Amino acid sequence: MAMTDFLFTSESVTEGHPDKVADQISDAILDAIIAQDTNARVACETMVTTGMAIIAGEITTSCYVHMPSIVRETIKEIGYNDSAMGFDWETCAVITSIDEQSSDIKQGVDEKKDHEQGAGDQGLMFGYACDETPELMPMPIIFAHRLTRRLAEVRKKKILEFLRPDGKSQVTIQYVNGKPARVDSVVIAAQHSESVSYKKLREGIIEEVIFKIIPERLRDKKTKYYVNTTGRFVVGGPKADCGLTGRKIIVDTYGGVGSHGGGCFSGKDPTKMDRSASYMARHIAKNVVAAGLAEKCEVQMAYTIGRAQPVSVMIDTSRTSKIPPDKIAKIINEHFDMRPKAIIKYLDLLKPVYKRASCYGHFGRNEPGFTWEKTHRAEELRKSSGL
Repeated sequence: MAMTDFLFTSESVTEGHPDKVADQISDAILDAIIAQDTNARVACETMVTTGMAIIAGEITTSCYVHMPSIVRETIKEIGYNDSAMGFDWETCAVITSIDEQSSDIKQGVDEKKDHEQGAGDQGLMFGYACDETPELMPMPIIFAHRLTRRLAEVRKKKILEFLRPDGKSQVTIQYVNGKPARVDSVVIAAQHSESVSYKKLREGIIEEVIFKIIPERLRDKKTKYYVNTTGRFVVGGPKADCGLTGRKIIVDTYGGVGSHGGGCFSGKDPTKMDRSASYMARHIAKNVVAAGLAEKCEVQMAYTIGRAQPVSVMIDTSRTSKIPPDKIAKIINEHFDMRPKAIIKYLDLLKPVYKRASCYGHFGRNEPGFTWEKTHRAEELRKSSGL
């Protein structure tokens, strides 16, 4: 195979996957706080295991939220409503261990007369976009998310009533001359009730999930379908695996395409650059591709705690740019303010939109509140480029 011909795989997980349960709980708590107190500092971590949810972290806020109720409501919405699953919203224990934000961090992040709002930590963040799909996302991760979303839909609508909340998908795309050409394989792991036969499960998932999501034009006789390849997936969710906030960072972003700075999003208020700068980097990259300046664009931003300006900004177009990448970088620096307070204001990040983002990917979704997905700056970028 030439370098332009290859297979690439991305995965997604359902809202009932233990790590995603943890992400959703952390972001549900953040949403509840930010709805009342936009100046709150939230770093909320969650662990879920058999019959138990543990909330820990550093939260400084002027409001009160009843965390155990938020935890239980989130678990209920996901669908863990039977103690036979080893985890359910009514009987699980909820343990909290919350402290305040460190005063040392606070002095670097809070605005004072002598300095502007600084970054909440050091770190490097990436944003990515490409022209493979209308969402300007890599094709493998888009289909992987659609499959897990469909798994939840057919479970909740009782189209496949034998399904339970835990599950995963994986999609392998064959690229020819660097462009997505066909789906090579689809993997589904879906938790199910004890009574369903493997034959009924496999047929139901292929017909109601895979064929409803993967377009016929991308499927052929050689496309492979792997469904519950151990043959049984009854025990799942937090009973089968301990779930932690921030363990699905590749699922949350671009499915392994491009780079990742290592920081997760969930449970963090927007002063944490892991979240806000990653959203901004995606917004910039998406507008570059939407403007036609490049077929692919990756943006890296790096910060140090207490300082507002990024210590570096990098643009990589994988040799697909229509103008020199240096010129794109210059245009970006002229058009976008990458200081923390400016990002928060520009993307309107002090709103409770985070729980919705915590499942099925933070990017590639043109939904209300996902301001970082807007491409309204594309035309002015194109004009500035002289194209």
